[in-house]
Amino acid sequence: DSMQIYRRMDIGTAKATAAERAAAVHHMIDVADPEESYSVARYVEEAAQCCEDIFSRGKTPIIVGGTGLYIDSLLSGRDFAGTDGDEGLRATIAAEYDEAGGEEMLRRLREVDPERAEKLHAGDKRRIVRALEIYRLTGKTITRHDEETRLLPPRYAAARIVLNFTRREDLYRRIDRRVETMAAAGLFEEVEALLASGLSPACTAMQAIGYKEAVLALRGELSRSEAVALIQQASRRYAKRQLTWFGRWENTLPILWEEEPDFLAALPVSTNFIYRRRLS
Repeated sequence: DSMQIYRRMDIGTAKATAAERAAAVHHMIDVADPEESYSVARYVEEAAQCCEDIFSRGKTPIIVGGTGLYIDSLLSGRDFAGTDGDEGLRATIAAEYDEAGGEEMLRRLREVDPERAEKLHAGDKRRIVRALEIYRLTGKTITRHDEETRLLPPRYAAARIVLNFTRREDLYRRIDRRVETMAAAGLFEEVEALLASGLSPACTAMQAIGYKEAVLALRGELSRSEAVALIQQASRRYAKRQLTWFGRWENTLPILWEEEPDFLAALPVSTNFIYRRRLS
């Protein structure tokens, strides 16, 4: 998960409870401070180390989460070598962006990587700067790098299980209820403590759903009830994007819940699916 990696961000990321962590060992939780700029490349490196350790003990890792990019990058064996970046160069290009403007920087990117430029808009400073940074560092465009990566054999043979609900309204109802539970459990107080510790509201971690809306409420720009409604809306939209991402996966086992999850019914189905995949 791309947000449960952060320490001190517990309620808004719906981290596993103490009881859940006692039932099974959890990895890649609380491995970074929210002040850090944590990348998918770092996640893949550290999560792969966890997987290899689990394999060495004769066990099978279970990759759980909702961040499709992180999951796919880990399973595919995506090569991030040479793309960790250069902070000095990135700062230089960022300064160029601020001086020349987004349209000009997008034009420069279009000269070397028209395919990537076509997918970006002039206001997307972070991705434009990153694309130009990688090109200047490696001589390769991000488009070429991604194409080469897709040709690599996957790192792991995975049995993919996708959980969903038969009726979209049941999923959305549970999302709304979860946000209300987070608010009651102290989401706003958690965000207030993060800000009081000196964490900038502009940092990457604080742009997560739930946190940026809570910041607005704490500033008095929204009421807490309005913030909760915005978090619910953003979470529903994110869930829709997740389903679209996971819908591109092939050879998956879809498990569809009715009004509530039924884990006892899912257990034999998922176990049989994994067993058959191991035999194939």
